[in-house]
Amino acid sequence: MLEGCVDWPEDSARRYRNAGCWGTLSIFEAVSAAARSNPGKAAVVDATGRRSYRDLLSNAERLAARLHGLGLRPLDRVVFQLANSIKFIEAFLALMRIGAIPVMALPAHRRTEIEHFVRSSGAVALMTPEEAKGFDYRVMAREVASRCPVLRHLIIDGEPFRDQIELSPRRDRPEEPAQLSLEECPLPRPEEVALMLLSGGTTGLSKLIPRTHADYLCGVEQSGKAAGLDADTVFLGVLPAGHNYTLGAPGILGTLVAGGVVILSPATTADVVFPLIERERVTVVSSAGPLVSRWLGSDLFDRHDLSSLKVFMSGGARLAPELRRRVEQQFQCTYQESFGTAEGLLCMSRLADAEALRMNSSGRPVSEYDEIRIVNPSDQDLPDGSAGELLVRGPYTIQGYYNAPEINAKAFTTDGFYRTGDVVSRRDGYLYVEGRIKDLINRGGEMISCAEVENHLLTHPAIETACVVAIPDDVFIEKACAVVVLRRGYTLTLAEMSAFLKDKEIARFKMPERLELVKEMPISPAGKILRRNLREALADHLASERLHDRQ
Repeated sequence: MLEGCVDWPEDSARRYRNAGCWGTLSIFEAVSAAARSNPGKAAVVDATGRRSYRDLLSNAERLAARLHGLGLRPLDRVVFQLANSIKFIEAFLALMRIGAIPVMALPAHRRTEIEHFVRSSGAVALMTPEEAKGFDYRVMAREVASRCPVLRHLIIDGEPFRDQIELSPRRDRPEEPAQLSLEECPLPRPEEVALMLLSGGTTGLSKLIPRTHADYLCGVEQSGKAAGLDADTVFLGVLPAGHNYTLGAPGILGTLVAGGVVILSPATTADVVFPLIERERVTVVSSAGPLVSRWLGSDLFDRHDLSSLKVFMSGGARLAPELRRRVEQQFQCTYQESFGTAEGLLCMSRLADAEALRMNSSGRPVSEYDEIRIVNPSDQDLPDGSAGELLVRGPYTIQGYYNAPEINAKAFTTDGFYRTGDVVSRRDGYLYVEGRIKDLINRGGEMISCAEVENHLLTHPAIETACVVAIPDDVFIEKACAVVVLRRGYTLTLAEMSAFLKDKEIARFKMPERLELVKEMPISPAGKILRRNLREALADHLASERLHDRQ
């Protein structure tokens, strides 16, 4: 196991291997096995074209040899920020082939987050696009490299600057080192770390979640079985592929391991997604609350043949029962709720479940070896039907964050259960998510750390005190609201605050979408801001505003 990672106890590891939870293949080998069954079949389709399994693996191996020739070695960390595309999958598989470890960043991340990922992981390479939506990632890459001497390689999907490397050269570059044969690079062992996912970041910037080939494939394969994936599956991915949900729950990897076809949408709007479902005969789509609401409100249903769709999966945040019913009615398919964590546990409703379970539950664990506890604040187990914090351990739930012993002491019990921070109840083996005890804002599945945004706001010269809290939203479930006490003589508008935060180079989805100016904060006897009081007051205020608007 990579230094800085927490391994499973030997008795647990032995049990998972003996039970078949952990196999003998790496992620690259698992996809290769599917490719051998039907090499000429389409594997991935994006806006630029399509790749057969044969070509996908051939291109990935060619890129792996090139990256190895550049100096990347097994267990080297690579901050991986590519957008949804065939290139994303080829580059990801290339890293899986040489045993380098991608740190799964998102296109929305900016310098603050990327620099944190580089420093926290000790990454020697950054892989990023050239430009998208008016943002030049090459400039950002240079800035990060200037601040992080450990970063040796800036690999650009597109046209690089002079001091950067092109991901897939359209021409020979004589200054690049000669490629080395992959014979000099053995396949990684299943127990080695394959990738690092990102936590929601409850107290600031994200923690790193190390996942091994064996444990990640366990979750991929078991969730794939729950979703009914097979060689006939045509999976449509619309959310960022760097998310655990889209990548492997079961997502892209679940489809490839099953021998199906992955379709990557260039956009999330109904006018793009619906024609893709019709043209590619999509059978499974994975989405999230905000997109579900928008798609259901579309007037395009009568213009496209969506009859191929069998399963509509939603994850990231609990979808309201009424929306689940509308999904089944309007898309004429089976709705599947997906609830889980990048740290491990995956719960899904089953396709053959009774309607009441599909419409209301958060599903049940995908592996019989997932161990669930629901506890009160004193860590005492609660009976079924009672709400408490969800604790979990199992064959694909980590034992600790990367290089974070102090955080691990709080986030994990002494006997290896992960404290999810989610409040759930359990009935007949199914979980029902009721909220969170962590101070996070869930904006349509994107997790916003209140503390991180507050720390930035408190550097504004006009702000004396700031508290970021969640406010309810019909589309995103929650949005961030900044509650601010100004210094005497100062003023502040939402536009000014947003411009200030943009200069801090944080992801756009983290920016508060409402600003409330108050004279003082509600304070507890211990001197802490009473966040719950603020949330309740804001919810009442917003309800009054909506009532006034209707009148």
